[in-house]
Amino acid sequence: MSLQTAVMTKLKEAMKAKDTVALESLRAIKAGILMAQTEKGAKEELDEATELSLLQKLVKQRKDSASMYLEQGREDLAAPELAQVKVIEQFLPAQLSEEELKKAIEEIVASTGATSMKDMGKVMGIASKQLAGKADGKSISMVVKSLLGL
Repeated sequence: MSLQTAVMTKLKEAMKAKDTVALESLRAIKAGILMAQTEKGAKEELDEATELSLLQKLVKQRKDSASMYLEQGREDLAAPELAQVKVIEQFLPAQLSEEELKKAIEEIVASTGATSMKDMGKVMGIASKQLAGKADGKSISMVVKSLLGL
């Protein structure tokens, strides 16, 4: 089932349940899909990689907003953002735990022969592709830095 079909199904369920948080989140995903489909040179149907990056972008936006609100002491504004993150994350693959992420990146470092921070770009490129949707770029970067000695 494509992301668009899954979102539409969940959207109907949220409308029937009058779940406003889910409705906002699902409408944001739907809008993102429509924007991606109408971009110049885009295909009618989005591929899985594009769908994953779209979902990750939406999650990141909401997490960034929530952290800004929390820094300013506005828990009332942060709570809906974090609730939307949970709804959007339903469509992402299961996220790797810290140990699983470290193990996966250790394997990538070993396979590339990376030894210093000079090799970070090479490791990040491979790790970002292999772990797309399973971990966010910030987490991957932090683990790579710790393994390469920064």
